[in-house]
Amino acid sequence: MNSIIIVAGGKGLRMGSDIPKQFLVLKSEPVIMHTIKAFYNWDKDCEIILVLPSSQQSYWQLLVNQYDFDIPVKITTGGKTRFESVKNGLQKSSGDIIGIHDGVRPLVSEKTIKKCYEVSKSHGNAIPCVPIVDSLRVVTNGKNQMTDRSKYFRIQTPQVFKRAIILKGFEQNFSEEFTDDASVVEKTGETIQLVEGNEENIKITKPFDLKIAEVYLEDVQS
Repeated sequence: MNSIIIVAGGKGLRMGSDIPKQFLVLKSEPVIMHTIKAFYNWDKDCEIILVLPSSQQSYWQLLVNQYDFDIPVKITTGGKTRFESVKNGLQKSSGDIIGIHDGVRPLVSEKTIKKCYEVSKSHGNAIPCVPIVDSLRVVTNGKNQMTDRSKYFRIQTPQVFKRAIILKGFEQNFSEEFTDDASVVEKTGETIQLVEGNEENIKITKPFDLKIAEVYLEDVQS
């Protein structure tokens, strides 16, 4: 069985609504429902675990009723950090291959999901990335100089792992070094596998991101 842990935080858009980002309406449905559908449409037997702050769980149920949302989802409570939230999600999971995804990345493609799970099954883990297209400069001691952008990638989710590998990673104590799930696993000595992501798999954190997501969805649905 495949599992996906979808982690949703508690804050609204920067400089925008106070409504948590995952509950904002995107093309007639809350963002989080688009995210869940992406994984359900890829694998209808996928175990979907939604990690939400306890204060948002009753509102989620209201939305489920309002939108007649009938995709099976397990709910668990988020922690003070992403690390704790993912750990709580892992305790609810039963899949052999487990992915972890940001609740506010509703535009992940089926191709990206499929590739991450396939590579994880054969190589232990996989995380999607896209190349940097802008020029980069690095600042050191107040001075800046150009750097080779071909060495850098933007990392996305889902970050996918074999069960034993991700559980071992989260047996560690929390560290500020853990910026994502791959960094947790890497700390155990695992080599992280990069796979091609999809450019439109953006993380919605600003009002502008929501507008971009609407444009992408219009293209998909047209």
